[in-house]
Amino acid sequence: MSEKLTVPVFPVRQNIGVFYTGVVAATDLLEICKFDFRRIQDREGRKEFLGIQRELKSNRIKEIAKYITTSDAVFPTSIVISVDERCAAIVEREGYLQLELSAYSDPEDERLNIPYESIASIIDGQHRLKSFEGLKNIVFDLPVSIFVGIDEAIEATIFSTVNLAQTKVNRSLVYDLFSLDRKRSPEKTAHEIAVALDSLPSSPFKDKIKRLGSATEGRFGETLSQATVVKGILPYISKDPLMDRDIGKRLGFWPEGSEADFKIRPFYVFFQQDKDEEILANLMNFFTAVSSRWPNAWIRTGHGAVLNKTNGYNALMRFFKKAYFHSTSQPEVVSKGRFLSILKNSSLTDEDFSTDRYPPGSSGASKLYKELVETTGVG
Repeated sequence: MSEKLTVPVFPVRQNIGVFYTGVVAATDLLEICKFDFRRIQDREGRKEFLGIQRELKSNRIKEIAKYITTSDAVFPTSIVISVDERCAAIVEREGYLQLELSAYSDPEDERLNIPYESIASIIDGQHRLKSFEGLKNIVFDLPVSIFVGIDEAIEATIFSTVNLAQTKVNRSLVYDLFSLDRKRSPEKTAHEIAVALDSLPSSPFKDKIKRLGSATEGRFGETLSQATVVKGILPYISKDPLMDRDIGKRLGFWPEGSEADFKIRPFYVFFQQDKDEEILANLMNFFTAVSSRWPNAWIRTGHGAVLNKTNGYNALMRFFKKAYFHSTSQPEVVSKGRFLSILKNSSLTDEDFSTDRYPPGSSGASKLYKELVETTGVG
């Protein structure tokens, strides 16, 4: 382990003061950062609140670590850290500044020493940085914003400002952006199918899908977000869309799936063989059968409607796999007629599809799915 880190930096002057931006290798940054979690400490009967960070979530760390190993991994936004001023020195070089970080040894009281591994505290980006910890021999630079000599109150202010100011990205927009990717991926295929379902004149979803998650100007009766539609399709294509996307980018093809895989993700074989139109055909046939079996419930879009809204769609997509494997045991396009013959066995009527019977939320979707299975006898 090195005992000194030198970072070429640029000063950034903003209302809160001056901080510095630079680039540091992830492995070097890990060596100097402590993870300072928000916690409560009892000191002589008095509660003290310490730290500013939220507790690390192991599942999120694993997801990010897996992402880091993919060919298109990128973290363009800064890790934000705070450095004790006793550990930092700004040195002027020709045309730029250099920030030198090192451990601090107090000449009078060793209890005030700051070891090299505790030079910096993370203000923002703890999960991203922690994800590099278990990765071997990885070369990955990170943009870093470095505050020098600020107290914990300012650290907390920065943390709160950064996190409260961030707007959660619309998932429909994220999926829509996959269409710009030149190479195939499970997300791109699911996106393109959602677009086709919304735009084809013969589709039961014609003009029912909000392409970017919000209502389309000039259209009425949109009942589903693009994200909802894509999320319903994706699990039937891929058990791990991130890794399958990376495999496609690295290799240009995907391995054949096993028979056991087919029972879990029936659309994978079509995707693997570049036959996305057969995925679309199966969904078109299934939902056309649904709209034929319960026509009044399918066109109803007002308050209390269920069948063509999120709960109905989620239940129907779960039921699709039951109906599909009830009709076939091999990868093929199942006709509308075969799906309709299954649905006609159900005793459910158009009037049954209401929020009174299937309330909003996962419980309502689960109840509808179970009643579809029970009344059609495909379980």
